[in-house]
Amino acid sequence: MQDYRKLQVWQKAHGFALNVYKATASFPREETYSLVNQIRRAAISIPSNISEGCGRFGNSELKQFMSIAMGSANEAGYQLLLSKDLGYISMSVYSDLNKEIIEIQKMLSSYIKRIAATK
Repeated sequence: MQDYRKLQVWQKAHGFALNVYKATASFPREETYSLVNQIRRAAISIPSNISEGCGRFGNSELKQFMSIAMGSANEAGYQLLLSKDLGYISMSVYSDLNKEIIEIQKMLSSYIKRIAATK
């Protein structure tokens, strides 16, 4: 068991979730219960699964939750692209958020590989 708040990947994912909330605050009202809800849930799922995995005992469970976090990161990445293509976020906001999600994906990938190597 480890303190998830000390993990750099969790810190980045938490910051990303906060930034997604800010970016989606100005979406059209009709998207409140569809795209806004979906992208926020995906963004929240990343640090949530990291923290849940850190509360488990054993590397296999930790790896499983990190893999779920990776899936949520991929989902959020697509939803950002869709938001940009629909004109809900600017290219600048998309670029910043996309850089964040790519960095998180790389960090998760490295972390998952490290967990797998410590069997």
